[in-house]
Amino acid sequence: MMEYNEEDFLLLSGIQHFAFCRRQWALIHIEQQWQENLRTVEGNILHEKAHDDGFSEKRGDIIISRGMAVFSRTLGVSGVCDIVELHRCADGVTIFGREGLYKPVPVEYKRGKPKENEADILQLCGQAMCLEEMLLCEIKEAYMFYGETRHRLKVVLDTDLRERVRDTLHEMHELYNRRYTPKTKPSKSCKACSLADICLPRLCKNPSVSKYIKDSLKEVEE
Repeated sequence: MMEYNEEDFLLLSGIQHFAFCRRQWALIHIEQQWQENLRTVEGNILHEKAHDDGFSEKRGDIIISRGMAVFSRTLGVSGVCDIVELHRCADGVTIFGREGLYKPVPVEYKRGKPKENEADILQLCGQAMCLEEMLLCEIKEAYMFYGETRHRLKVVLDTDLRERVRDTLHEMHELYNRRYTPKTKPSKSCKACSLADICLPRLCKNPSVSKYIKDSLKEVEE
């Protein structure tokens, strides 16, 4: 199985940007462009409440770890889990510094409500796959928590979802290695994107120079 070197790791959080819009991901992670809007600010506030590096608390048989750093050499990513719940159980795994066996369950916090696309779910599944590789365990389910609905959504981490995570990350690595920023088709989602002014999605409608020349030559020949 192929493994990535640490210097080639991508940010796991980027899988959400990539699933939403490949161009947005490239602008942020390849071209290092960023711009805040109301949605990103609200999202940051929600994550600040969930994150507290190195902090954990115990509630009965559950240890709640916040801001846990994770990585995967086989996926070539690193990132941070908002919350990882460690449920004490007989068929769990050992956790350094803790007595007993535990089953890890990642919980990702997002602003708003569940999305129509699977951007959030891909990121959550990627977190679980990192934890599996680090802790040598199997995680069958995880949870999304949305700030607007104040409700947890259980996500089953099945084979198809895991394969989509691998395929998405593979494509991300290919584009990153080429330092290629894709074009995009303007849609209603562009209005909610904090990078709309930087991206200028309407310009993506314009034909390339090579296409313009080919079309012009074709007209001359005809």
